[in-house]
Amino acid sequence: MSAPLRQHLIDPEICIRCNTCEETCPIDAVTHNEDNYAVDAAICKACLDCIAPCPTGAIDNWRLVRRPYGLDEQLEWDELPEQEALGSGAGAGGEAGEEEVQRLLAEAQAGAGGKSQAPASAAKPSVNLYSRAEPAVAAVAGNFRITERDAASDIRHIVLDFGTQSFPVLEGQSIGIVPPGEDGTGRPHRVRLYSVASPRDGERPNHNNLALTVKRETYEAEGTMRDGVASGYLCDLPKGAQVQVTGPFGNSFLMPDDPSANLVMVCTGTGSAPFRAMTERRRRRHRETDGRLLLFFGARTPGELPYFGPLMKLPERLIRKEVCFSRLPGQPKEYVQDRMLKQAEEVAALLQDDKTHLYICGLKGMESGLHEALESICRGPRMEWRSLRSEMLESGRFHVETY
Repeated sequence: MSAPLRQHLIDPEICIRCNTCEETCPIDAVTHNEDNYAVDAAICKACLDCIAPCPTGAIDNWRLVRRPYGLDEQLEWDELPEQEALGSGAGAGGEAGEEEVQRLLAEAQAGAGGKSQAPASAAKPSVNLYSRAEPAVAAVAGNFRITERDAASDIRHIVLDFGTQSFPVLEGQSIGIVPPGEDGTGRPHRVRLYSVASPRDGERPNHNNLALTVKRETYEAEGTMRDGVASGYLCDLPKGAQVQVTGPFGNSFLMPDDPSANLVMVCTGTGSAPFRAMTERRRRRHRETDGRLLLFFGARTPGELPYFGPLMKLPERLIRKEVCFSRLPGQPKEYVQDRMLKQAEEVAALLQDDKTHLYICGLKGMESGLHEALESICRGPRMEWRSLRSEMLESGRFHVETY
């Protein structure tokens, strides 16, 4: 019996199809079709470069196999296969004995981990408690539009109540929503992930509920505009409707449980969801603290910025707000990286503090501009952003979640 192979796989139930893994892989081992992303076992060298950038952890899955799963198999999966049973071998001549098989199995089930780390003080998250096969069921307790009625973006604040089911989440985690129905090929719709927008003790304190920030996505098909499968489903849910939920997901994009920590939060649109959760956690538990909250928040117009009214009412002693807009009539376009450059001295001072955590969440297109801005900001005090970024990443103080 030949030695088993530890094969790198992608979980289709968690993957949000952001293409980060395929863009990151240095040897083009990752590919995709309309349904799934897959790793070619004949090419993959397990270099782990794709692990840290993945926003959901879908990329960090492994199985011990006698025969590698082919690309055709992976691209048709709705869920990962269970770990196959492996018998014992003779333990010599390149063959795997029982102890070796068990060791390799343990390694395969543990994942690769990657470079991204949770903050040292963060609470331990619960993950993967509910799957598509056995989902939690939540009831819609509220569905509120949080952008202006005449704004182009229809963004909703949706509250889900889990009743007597245990569904613990931490700030920075995500949940999966299972849209009902089937796609054009007769297969069930894919699970979609959404960041939790409420703190760990619930949208309403000490209640078993949570909130999501959901934008109604639209696309053109056959000459007509249609709603996205999951976003349209969620945005139209009435109070009392039941929703199937998977997760929770995410074990690194977490809030430090340290009141003295500084949080620099950069986001666009619905990327504000985890930062609302973190801000509310700090407001409820640690209003009087030396730890600073600094938010850079970008949108096209004030009417399209989620939570604009409530955000503006939060006191400066709790959170410093740098809000910028890219489509104000008669005004030059301003993006989050532009505002960060205007506040370069303050940002640089915070980055030099080892109690500072930097979080970025929003559209993937914002990343390159932000890294350029951070390189410029660091040059002032003679820092080097790339080395600082690596140091912050390894110590659990730098996190990116883009889509």
